This record gives sequence, structure tokens and C-alpha cells, in this order.
Amino acid sequence: MPKGHLSYEDRRTIADGLLHGLSYAEIARRLGRPRSTVGREIARNGGPYGYRAAHAQRAAEWRARRRLPPPPRTPADRPDPESVREFEELLTARLSSMPTMAARVLACLFTSDTGDLTAADLTERLRVSPASISKGVGYLELIGLIKRERDHRRERYVIDDEVWYHAWQVGTQSMMMWAETVRVGIGLLGDDTPAGIRLRTASRFFEVLSTDMALAAEHYRQTFSGNRDTAAGRPLDTAAGRPLDTAPSASPPPPRPVSSGP
Repeated sequence: MPKGHLSYEDRRTIADGLLHGLSYAEIARRLGRPRSTVGREIARNGGPYGYRAAHAQRAAEWRARRRLPPPPRTPADRPDPESVREFEELLTARLSSMPTMAARVLACLFTSDTGDLTAADLTERLRVSPASISKGVGYLELIGLIKRERDHRRERYVIDDEVWYHAWQVGTQSMMMWAETVRVGIGLLGDDTPAGIRLRTASRFFEVLSTDMALAAEHYRQTFSGNRDTAAGRPLDTAAGRPLDTAPSASPPPPRPVSSGP
């Protein structure tokens, strides 16, 4: 079996195999690669339902660039450590919607040269216990804001280029969860009661908000990720990796008005 890194054509074969419902073993056989290689590639790039060849290729190129040692800095090029620390504190304060330690880890990764650090690096920079780092990292992994990569015997925590897209997705899912939760209350209290009418209005609000957030996220992907089908020149369906029937509009659709009545 061939060794070395997967090529873009290999990744297109993986995406096409997933689109047609092939097993990982069958995709690996067609590539002449171990099944474990295919499994890791899919798992680290969106899973079986979110894998896209173009995005996976860009992620691989980004990881390769990130592993290159940064150019040496002269003392004049280095930012003032105290200013960096103050900025990290400001960024942590702005990330008030997440646990404090998770926010501190995220701010630390943002301000690092490479965008990746080990647990030992984080412990030293934040001056906290490894257990505290583990909790912060665990939360960020859970919501998809950082990834864990093996570097020889050490694990590195990586913040990727699309961290805010992932954060936006988490917010979209949260709005959907709120809409579903409110609908449970409507069924319990009755949709013709004052409380039921109030909950129905709230449910509509969360449904519209989650839809508009999802549309905005896809607009970001189309605008900044450049996912276009090279053969047909059409934008890709970001979930399935296939061309869409129509091109996206130049700007995201305006939010629909939310009715204030029942």
C-alpha cells in the first residue's frame, strides 16, 4: 500500500465514496490505503456526513504550514508581554458565555504564534494546574472549538481557521434546542391558553433565528472558503459535498419578521 500524504484526488475519492454510501473499508480498498487512514481522515474533517474534499485539503495544507517553525523574531519584533497578557484578559472577559478556564485556554491559543499548544505549554502560560487545563480543554473540544492532535508522544491542542464558524454552529443548535423545548411547553399548557400563546411566539422567534443563523453560516462558507465545484463551476452543498442547483445570493437573505401575536 502507498505511503505518504493523501492528495486532493484521494480526498475527492473519499467524498465521492461517502456520497454513494460506501463503507470505509471499500473506500480504503479503492485508494489502496489502510482503513485506519481513511477513518482518521474522515473523523478529523467533519465526519461521514460533513466531509468535503476541498475543506479537508485546505485543512491539511494549513496543518503542514503550521508545523513549519516560525521565523525567528528580533527583540524589536516581539510584542510587549504585559500588553499580550492584558489582551488575553480582555479576550477572556469577552468570552463570558463559556467557563472561565475554557475562555482562558482559547485566548491563549489565539495569541500563540502557531495556534497550537500542549497541555504543558498551557499550564506554564496560564500558571494553573493540569487538571484545570484538562477541564478547559474538554469543554472546548466538546463544542468543537479546538482539536486534539498527536505530536509524537505528546498531544497538542489546535485552534483551526474556522473556529468562529464552529462557534456559530453551536449557537444555531442552541436556538433549535430552545425552539424544541418551548414546543414541549405548548403541548403541556395548551396552545390556546395565555401561556401557550406566549410560548408559541417564543418558539417562532427561536425557529426563525436558528434558520437565519444557519443561512448566514452557509453564506460565510461560500464567501470565504471558496468551495466551488471545479467541473461545473457551481457552489458545493457543504453538507454533502456535491454541487447545489443554484448559486448563492451575493448577501445573506434578510431576517424574516417575527410576529408578535399568536
